[in-house]
Amino acid sequence: MYKLLFALLMTVGMTTAMCAQQKQKMNSKHSNSKILVAYFSATGTTARAAEKLGAAVGGDLYPIAPAQPYTSADLDWNNKRSRSSVEMNDPKMRPAIKSKKENIGTYDVVFIGYPIWWDLAPRIINTFIESHSLKGKTVVPFATSGGSSIGNSATVLKKTYPDLNWKEGRLLNRTDEKAIRAWLDVIAVK
Repeated sequence: MYKLLFALLMTVGMTTAMCAQQKQKMNSKHSNSKILVAYFSATGTTARAAEKLGAAVGGDLYPIAPAQPYTSADLDWNNKRSRSSVEMNDPKMRPAIKSKKENIGTYDVVFIGYPIWWDLAPRIINTFIESHSLKGKTVVPFATSGGSSIGNSATVLKKTYPDLNWKEGRLLNRTDEKAIRAWLDVIAVK
């Protein structure tokens, strides 16, 4: 009886150790990944979220800066003639970015952050994606919003760029580090 109990305990112990070792190998694979946190922020809100995310993943930050900065008049969504309204009403619009991210090929994971405009990613995000080779990389959207979820904007990005390896995105409004880490565990990116 004791031999049987001992054998059972040994089997459980070895199985537990093997599972822990396998999980450690999977985590080390992701922790060795080089991570970029690219973001567009018109008012600073998305920049603050990107900084928290960058600290949580140990990634490099890269602001997606427009060649022509947005003014408050440009961001007036109540004005149909404002720059942001005109851009968002034209799906083919691609606002110029100040500069491309050099050495993007060295990154394994690229987080792309943006404020949600009209339930979508601002058109400058399309400019960023189309100006950089992201094939073969893990791409993860994150966003900030005053009232929308990330759902539609992420769905549209995935449909527009189906060849990219997308992971589940998240809205990072006032999100703390613990919540960010929980999300990273779910999508298996660290």
